[in-house]
Amino acid sequence: MSHRRARRRSIPLAAILGLAALVSGTPAAAQTPEGPDPNKVRLQAGPLSMNPTIALTNIGIDQNVFNQPADQNPQQDFTLTVTPAAEFWLHMGPTWVTGSVKEDIIWYQKFTTERAANNMSSVGWKVPLNRLNLGVNASRASVRDRPGFEIDTRAQRLETSYDGKVEVRALARTFFGVTGSRARVDYDQTDVFLGTNLQSELNHTTTTAGILVREQLTPLTAIILGATRSQDRFEYSSLRDSDSTAATATISFDPAALIKGSATFGYRDFEPLSPGVSNFKGTTAKVELTYVALESTRLAFTFSRDVQYSYDVNQPYFLQTGFAGSVAQQIFGPVDVVVRGATASMAYETRAGAVVQSPDRVDQFQSYGGGVGYHMSRDLRLGVNVDKERRVSDVATRQYSNLRIGSAVTYGF
Repeated sequence: MSHRRARRRSIPLAAILGLAALVSGTPAAAQTPEGPDPNKVRLQAGPLSMNPTIALTNIGIDQNVFNQPADQNPQQDFTLTVTPAAEFWLHMGPTWVTGSVKEDIIWYQKFTTERAANNMSSVGWKVPLNRLNLGVNASRASVRDRPGFEIDTRAQRLETSYDGKVEVRALARTFFGVTGSRARVDYDQTDVFLGTNLQSELNHTTTTAGILVREQLTPLTAIILGATRSQDRFEYSSLRDSDSTAATATISFDPAALIKGSATFGYRDFEPLSPGVSNFKGTTAKVELTYVALESTRLAFTFSRDVQYSYDVNQPYFLQTGFAGSVAQQIFGPVDVVVRGATASMAYETRAGAVVQSPDRVDQFQSYGGGVGYHMSRDLRLGVNVDKERRVSDVATRQYSNLRIGSAVTYGF
């Protein structure tokens, strides 16, 4: 791997989003369906469609609250999570305003420090014009939870993101476009994990600009080719700054399609600006697909592979590769069963000259479980779940296992 230092370049995000904001024209019929999945709409009020839900999950015992190794006397507690949420879609002429709000209220009986109220919201606007498509989105999350497989403390942080896209229809089904985004992660100054202050190490801003070509194969299926240039700039730890260039190919399915979601595969050239950290050049992926067969079987699959930042400045990033899948099957009448599993590996990159316990460290995470559910009505489901998870590491203090047994109640209004 090369250790060269990349030049810092300013990405003209303001110019890209400015172009998006200044686009004007007479609205025309949408080129592709932009509305909600009809199966999700529970309430309709004129042009406003809504999907309000509430869930009471994880009602049971968490046998390892702090993800401690077996020789450190793991602690258990009774816990539950209440999650009110709502999605909405507002049809304004040919345009769609979309949004969502969600709150996770997490309660532990004994360990009050682990209680939290996580708030997440997003809003977007899709505008199909005569020969142009415009889209803008914004999201905000104020959460206190574990940020991924690596950090075991429930860290308080604020995550905000904005993105915009402008597409020009060049041929009957071919679009050319530009994209821009900015995302910010801010940890609370009191968040500490294994002696490391997370605010000092991980507060950063990611700025990305790109171009794309989209071929609309059918009204519900599209292939998108894209190229992006992004910058990660850390507020207090400039040793982590990096630039990335990526090329991707995506197949995207509309929510009304038989297969829902998207699959993206690409190649990324990740260039840390610090000369002591090696580059990463390799394949990446992000797949999120669901399929419903015969209205009784639901299959879900995710796959991801990309670079993630570590809290440890001596091993500043790792390549995370993970799979997850689930099968939900209606057995008879209102009874269904769910089987699920996931696995992920984290291959760490060590800074040149750093003294660490395992220079070629690779951590492994696995989880598997299942549940049985009973549908009392179309919108009310009672379930019992059992899930087992563990992390295996070359560093003994980073290993743990946990078993969660509990019940859940979900209700859609």
